[in-house]
Amino acid sequence: MPLPGPLQDLVAEFQRLPGIGHKSAQRLGLHLMAQPVEAIERLASVLVSARRALSRCSVCHDLADGAICRICADPARDGGLLAVVSGTREVLALERTREFKGRYHVLGGLLSPLDGIGPEQLNIRTLLERLRDPALREVLLALEPTVEGEATTLYLSRLLVPMGLTCTRLASGLSAGAELDIVDEVTLARAFEGRRPIA
Repeated sequence: MPLPGPLQDLVAEFQRLPGIGHKSAQRLGLHLMAQPVEAIERLASVLVSARRALSRCSVCHDLADGAICRICADPARDGGLLAVVSGTREVLALERTREFKGRYHVLGGLLSPLDGIGPEQLNIRTLLERLRDPALREVLLALEPTVEGEATTLYLSRLLVPMGLTCTRLASGLSAGAELDIVDEVTLARAFEGRRPIA
C-alpha cells in the first residue's frame, strides 16, 4: 500500500541519513506521525537550534558550541600528543576509551580521488600549521583501516616524518574470533604487517 505523499517525503528524508534504510526510515516516519504535534515541533526546534548553535572549533575543527571546543579549551589535556582523525565520530570513539589524554585534529574526511576529495578539501593546511608547536611530541594517525584511510595515512606520514615528528598509528589486525575467509583485505594485510613471535 503506497504511503501518503507527505509521509513518503518524510521517509525519503530519513533515508538520506547514514545507516537508515527504507524500512528504518518508514518505521521512524510512522512513529513520528503517531506523536502529538507538540512533540514533533519540539524535535524540529531542537534540530534547528542545534544546527545553528554548533560550529567547527577554530583550532581542531571538531564540533563546538563556541569558538573553541571543550577539549581544546581544557588545560589538563596533553598538548604534546595530537590525534589526527577523520571526523567527530572518531573523536567520540577515542574519548569513550578514556585512554587518550591528548588533543585532536579533525580532517573532515579522508582522501578519496574518485569522490573528488583531495588534500585541498581536508583540513591538512591547518594541521601543518599546528605541527609547528615545539611542545608537540607525537602525532597519532588514528584513521580508519579502509582504502581511503590507508591512503590518507600514507599521504600524511610522508609529510610528517621529514618534519622530525614522532608519527604513530593505531594498532590493527584480526579481532578475536575472526574467520580469515571473511576478513577484508586491508585488515588482513595489517595483521600480517603487525605479526609477532609467539614466544
